[in-house]
Amino acid sequence: MLVDSVGRGVTDIRISVTKRCNFGCVYCHDEGLGPVARPRAPHPEEMSPTEVERLVRVAREFDLRSVKFTGGEPLVRPDLEEIVERTVRHITDVSLTTNGSMLAARAEGLRNAGLKRVNVSIDALDPTAFQAIRHGALPPVLRGIEAALRVGLTPVKLNMVVFRPTLPHIPEMIRFVSRTEGLRLQLIQFMPELVGTKDWSVDIDGVKRWLESRADRVLVREMHHRRIYQFGGAEVELVDPVYNHEFCMNCHRLRVTHQGELKGCLNRNDDLVPTRGLDDRALRDAFRQVVAQRVPYYGGYVRDYPSRNFASAPLIRLDPMER
Repeated sequence: MLVDSVGRGVTDIRISVTKRCNFGCVYCHDEGLGPVARPRAPHPEEMSPTEVERLVRVAREFDLRSVKFTGGEPLVRPDLEEIVERTVRHITDVSLTTNGSMLAARAEGLRNAGLKRVNVSIDALDPTAFQAIRHGALPPVLRGIEAALRVGLTPVKLNMVVFRPTLPHIPEMIRFVSRTEGLRLQLIQFMPELVGTKDWSVDIDGVKRWLESRADRVLVREMHHRRIYQFGGAEVELVDPVYNHEFCMNCHRLRVTHQGELKGCLNRNDDLVPTRGLDDRALRDAFRQVVAQRVPYYGGYVRDYPSRNFASAPLIRLDPMER
């Protein structure tokens, strides 16, 4: 296993297969390669299935044990099933993050290729609010979730960004998850450092206090020390990286850009290590290099940032939405 300078072993890898997307989410931090309405042939910038497979094969040599494909929107790649099939030859724990809008027609094929589970990004169950936030239609996403559940790509995790426009929709999303077997909810903190100074942030610690006040049980996951709140029939995981040294100190993830660059931290682009054109020996050295230069973003790379105090955060009350 590769271990960085602060003792964090690297166990999983997230691979972007495209920057293209058919949605236009208001909080997206990546302009991409242009909008698409349907799957299209790979863009020249994007890694081929063979290039992805070679990266995964070498990653397996370093004991990385899981792969997640991301975008942009991965399902704009018509060859995604081939990418998954090549990947599971080397690492069998393969998952996907998608906006879900093109998932219904391809869920079974992806499952047959070896995909184990999916994360579907969905910020509201109200069609008007969904359209305003994501600039896409809700019904195809719901059909994609249904298809993923039907073919066994479970658990299906629903990714919901927590910022001012979505805050009123959290209770209804939790109810939706509690009513539907196979669903889990991930509440993901809005990251203003990636999209500029939009005044959309909410006090995530206040949201944590609300969750904790209602939960039957609170667990702590090894990855990032994320909190998992169990109540009713729902399991809600909170992803809160902003100003969170503990989160960074428990990060065990490498990333790969759609152009094949290894990347040690989501928040940085000054640590990219190109891999295209390298032979296997040089590719192994690239993995070692990107891990060697990994430091926690908060506390290592950024040392001056506001402190967070969960205990003193004002409780955000979402109960009035319940019925």
